Amino acid sequence: MSSLTKARRTLAIGLAVLLVVIITAGVLGWSQVNRTLPKTSGTIEIAGLSGSVEVRRDERGVAHIYADSMGDLMRAQGFVHAQDRFFQMDLRRLVTSGRLSELVGEAGVESDRMIRTMGWRRVAEEELPLLRPETRQALQAYAEGVNAWLATQQDTADVALEYSILGLRNPDYRIADWTPADSLAWLKAMAWDLKGNYQGELTRAVIGDQVSAAMVKDLYPPYPAKAHAPILGLADWRPSSPNRPGGPQEQPSSVTNPASAPIVRTSENLQAIPALFGRGEGIGSNSWVVSGSRSSTGKPLLANDPHLAASMPGVWYQVGLHCRTVSAQCPLDVTGFSMAGMPAVTIGHNQRIAWGLTNLAPDVTDFYLEKFDGDTYLRDGRYEPVDQREETIKVAGGEDVPITIRSTVHGPVLSDVSPLVASSARDVVIDKQAPRTYDVSMAWTALTPGKTADALFALNAAQNFDEFRAAAKDLAVPSQNLIYADVDGHIGYQAPGQIPIRRAVVEGAPPGYVPAPGWLSEYDWQGYVPFEDMPWVLDPEDGFIVAANQQVTPSATPFLTTEWDYGYRSQRIRDLLTSEPEVTPAKMARIQVDDGNDFAPVLVAALLKVKLDDPFVEEARDLLKDWDHTQPAGPGKASAAAIYYNAVWSQIVRLTFNDELPTGLKASGGSRDMASIEVLLEKPTSGWWDNRETPGVTEGRDEILRQALTDARLELTRTLGKNPSSWRWDRVHELELTHPVLGTEASPGVVRRLFNRGPYGLPGGSSIINANAWDASQGFAVTAVPSMRMIVNLGDLDESRWVNATGQSGRPFSDHYVDQVDAWAAGETFPWPSSRAAVEASATEVLTLEPKAETLRP
Repeated sequence: MSSLTKARRTLAIGLAVLLVVIITAGVLGWSQVNRTLPKTSGTIEIAGLSGSVEVRRDERGVAHIYADSMGDLMRAQGFVHAQDRFFQMDLRRLVTSGRLSELVGEAGVESDRMIRTMGWRRVAEEELPLLRPETRQALQAYAEGVNAWLATQQDTADVALEYSILGLRNPDYRIADWTPADSLAWLKAMAWDLKGNYQGELTRAVIGDQVSAAMVKDLYPPYPAKAHAPILGLADWRPSSPNRPGGPQEQPSSVTNPASAPIVRTSENLQAIPALFGRGEGIGSNSWVVSGSRSSTGKPLLANDPHLAASMPGVWYQVGLHCRTVSAQCPLDVTGFSMAGMPAVTIGHNQRIAWGLTNLAPDVTDFYLEKFDGDTYLRDGRYEPVDQREETIKVAGGEDVPITIRSTVHGPVLSDVSPLVASSARDVVIDKQAPRTYDVSMAWTALTPGKTADALFALNAAQNFDEFRAAAKDLAVPSQNLIYADVDGHIGYQAPGQIPIRRAVVEGAPPGYVPAPGWLSEYDWQGYVPFEDMPWVLDPEDGFIVAANQQVTPSATPFLTTEWDYGYRSQRIRDLLTSEPEVTPAKMARIQVDDGNDFAPVLVAALLKVKLDDPFVEEARDLLKDWDHTQPAGPGKASAAAIYYNAVWSQIVRLTFNDELPTGLKASGGSRDMASIEVLLEKPTSGWWDNRETPGVTEGRDEILRQALTDARLELTRTLGKNPSSWRWDRVHELELTHPVLGTEASPGVVRRLFNRGPYGLPGGSSIINANAWDASQGFAVTAVPSMRMIVNLGDLDESRWVNATGQSGRPFSDHYVDQVDAWAAGETFPWPSSRAAVEASATEVLTLEPKAETLRP
């Protein structure tokens, strides 16, 4: 159970009792609401500015900021972010600093223990002096802008409505000033949620002594590169290609045989840490770029839609950052999607180049089993002292909690703070010795100070592909696929990031396949893959690049991971792009909301072959006979077929995989499970088809498929009625936009209604381009979404399009709280002005920020 969930439950009783007080006191009255809505027109004097700054907002509250210096531009961005999203910013920094308990009380302690143990904030503070002076100055100016806005508020109740409600239980909470390290710590949350999914490492260890090696292989089949093309083919990039300097970094071969591999039993998933971006297979992204030779405009077109957890407010904040005169001292003229709490733009375009991001998800975490003896641990035959520190967690309404944090050469000892991690190291067998319990440490690239903030600012200012690649060199974590286009007609791709080099524990298996023995230094990381050895391409012969979390390259080196998304989305994007000789901006938009399921034809063919003796089930299966394999919203044959298909798929996942998998590691029904079932459909007697919940009965493929067809029919009859033609996918595939603290069942209904929006019935699904994902182990509810959509037209940047999944504001009574969600759900986008003339034409409000006379800066 997550700490935020516990916090909600803890708050529930108090909130219910205090609801009358809230209403009586008028906290929810219009006077309080008006106090928390920001001023978006007129003039405000703030400290720290050196000159006048314009903030032009359009009808959706999107701000374009104009300043004469980089410092003023960053101060204004910090001020504007705080105006619209400060509670979101404060919550993020409390989580990433291990201080959630200061706001929510005892319920935040578990999360704080975990994050303090990993030391996210400590690493952020260590990163700051490593950054370029201009990056540090920008971070400091941004922090000054946030604090300047805080200084305009009379008290905590003015800052956000959430503080008024939470303050009834925690009146002593005080908002701290913003600092540069608060912004950098946010990068650790990004890296945590977007790292390669290490659950595969633990799952293989869990089932390794329960199922055969062949069954494990079928659960993690090889990436189908022939059917689902990697991002780069061998014609685009190969380790020996002359288009890249240097040679590949070969991985050391394993010297360990399979019999000596550790057997780990666990149901680990580290749910203590709130998922600020989301986790699991639904977290990914689509991006693609086409060259002018394929474009109707004669110039490149670039599309991007990151798939992240839906939240209220959303992840992204649209913004334009414009130096009135672009120069080396003030280099920005950029618009795009930023994140409240971080300066600059994360994804977008300037007046020369555009870029998009998708999660590369390399394997950047490894677990190590450690042999401790008191305050020492074994390393190559001798015991060394453990690194140890003491910290104190402040708890609102409770006693302080002292914690002892231990680390080895590999990283923090997570078994000290997570019972689930600790349980993973009980009864482990190494080298056929007697079982024993080990401590468990974790190596993770994000715990090494990096320069990702430098990369972010350099991307914003880059003017060509060489500068784009130079910026990418500093993008350490989270590692992202970077796609590129420019006004001169070039398109490109770069894979950046810190990718560890290490040897495998199991001979013949990839590195990081299972936890490693920490007492042997031969399994330590041996550095990182040099940037020069990372895949890239400029102007590929095909004239387009698709990066949708699939395999980067068929080359075995450098080793990135074996656990890619299996490419159903990426291949469909490629097929749609090449279905016509010319790609228009309108076609780019249609592709983004395509809801075709490219795995469905494989499974439906198998389902239609199953013999059924029950007309009741046959009636439902008939929906699949002429289905076009799309998953739309609304009534109709396709929608009815989609809900039945997905109900059957959910049952197949449950009956095939989940009887072998422990709680916390259940199959989600994502692309890996689809690829596994493709393999298993050709193996009708595989052990996976045998349901362990029916002892004495040995099922095969057809029995499981028949049972899934039947169970799905019964389930939908109970929930949607007896008539299959009346079923609708969007009646069960719904999204509710939920506030992270005050938006769940733990809060009184009136409070939930203030902050939540929805539900929204949505099309699409898992491993579909319109990636409104759902988790088969949890139900049909939407768990991750295209958090924004953008299409950049390099032929005319003002003809670009964008949309956010929620709205600009984090304030529930603002007109811009959810004013984009209906258009987003319908697959629509809005104009994206970026030139001064277009921004002025679209502006409906102008706020002028002026320096206070006594605080003028030179």
